Amino acid sequence: MSFDRRSFRFGIVAGAFLVIGVVAGIVFSSRMDWVAPAQSEQTVAPALPAGSAPPSFVPVVKASMPAVVNISTSRTIKRGEEANPFMDDPFFRHFFGEEFGRRFQIPKERRENSLGSGVIVSADGYIVTNNHVVAKADEIKVLLSDKREFTGKVIGTDPRSDIAVIKINAKNLPVLPWADSDKLDVGEYVLAIGNPFGLTQTVTMGIVSATGRANVGIADYEDFIQTDAAINPGNSGGALVNVRGELVGINTAIFSKTGGSMGVGFAVPANMARGVMESLIKSGRVVRGWLGVSIQEVTPALAKQFGLTNGKGALVNKVVPSSPAAAAGLQKGDVIMSFNGKGVDSPGVLRNTVAQTAVGQTVKVEVMRDRKSVKLDVKIAEQPKDMAKAGVEEEGVQEGAEGSALAGIEVRTLTSDIARQLGLPSGTAGVLVSDVVSGSLAETAGVEQGDVIVEINHQPVRNTNDYRRISTKLGKKANVLLLINRRGDQLYLAIEPR
Repeated sequence: MSFDRRSFRFGIVAGAFLVIGVVAGIVFSSRMDWVAPAQSEQTVAPALPAGSAPPSFVPVVKASMPAVVNISTSRTIKRGEEANPFMDDPFFRHFFGEEFGRRFQIPKERRENSLGSGVIVSADGYIVTNNHVVAKADEIKVLLSDKREFTGKVIGTDPRSDIAVIKINAKNLPVLPWADSDKLDVGEYVLAIGNPFGLTQTVTMGIVSATGRANVGIADYEDFIQTDAAINPGNSGGALVNVRGELVGINTAIFSKTGGSMGVGFAVPANMARGVMESLIKSGRVVRGWLGVSIQEVTPALAKQFGLTNGKGALVNKVVPSSPAAAAGLQKGDVIMSFNGKGVDSPGVLRNTVAQTAVGQTVKVEVMRDRKSVKLDVKIAEQPKDMAKAGVEEEGVQEGAEGSALAGIEVRTLTSDIARQLGLPSGTAGVLVSDVVSGSLAETAGVEQGDVIVEINHQPVRNTNDYRRISTKLGKKANVLLLINRRGDQLYLAIEPR
């Protein structure tokens, strides 16, 4: 076999290129590995490591289910002896005879049954549920997870938060521990446990979609947890638990166009439910804190008028005489920014926070007044029993202001007779809005017929002369801040020229 020098040289060169390629590949690869973390800073890390199994809720469910009960109620609905509408019709009497009316007589009373859920919160038999589950019930049956059945007794109900407490005569019951619902975050896993459609001991899983949901129209006091965990009819009063098996809320309602879950369910937060429960057990009624102010939302237009950088806070439009707020020095036009160390994002947040504050407690309240921060100490009192508002009868004649943001508003003198018809206190001063032109700036801002204008740009309006004097000095591009009295409540409205 002969030695080929040319082939040998080619082999050496090819081998050298191969070695260089391998080394370059290693260096490039290591360089990419080193650079990767910087590139990944803009990506969201997965919730679970690659290749790992999804979380198991089996231990949480096993621990929580025994504390969730089935509640069945029944009540008797009484009716008067109403005649069937066809009883006296000669046509029907001819074909069906004299027995027709008696055969189809509406019964004097009928039984109505309903199903719901509840949560055992004490080993000696206290159960929290929804008010609408047990309201007006003649009989309440409680079925435990071990199939034992008890008769429930209503300890107290609170329609304003839709919470009720019942009691069964039992000992050593399984209990769900309370969570601090204020620490609940959007995106957390939650489990809804209850008895939807009468299917006992059902569990659905989802996440917290939102917190602090208000203005839903379910109850007077709303601070709901929103979740996509399926909550269906029969789930009402059941438990919403976190991954640690703690009670974060009482399932209350769903948003639905079909009667079934559409991924929007609401639960009363544990902190609110617990406070109501403790008050009902202690005194049979709910004692709520009271500040003594009327408040409204800070819209972008109002934020600009009051020199605020955002729409957070609650704007005070009225201070009740002799109230805790009046004693502490709160004023109309203050914007409450924090209460007892907690920021106030909206009027609903403040309303719920005040209601849950202990009567007699002194709290720090921070307000924005004339674009400056003012701190006040307020001693909370008990909310008065009668919080009802007067009704309104509207009436109007003409007076107007042209060439300004008030154009489109027609006003008239507020007489004592009109004030009495509107249910306003004696001595109320202002001018009555008798009409608002459709499409005007005033209508867009929310001015309504029947409103009483009390102030324009912080200047008091006692009569139509004041109204004309102030309005004629307003430029066409001037912003206008109105304080109005609407059905006994005061609120601010901002009118901005286009």
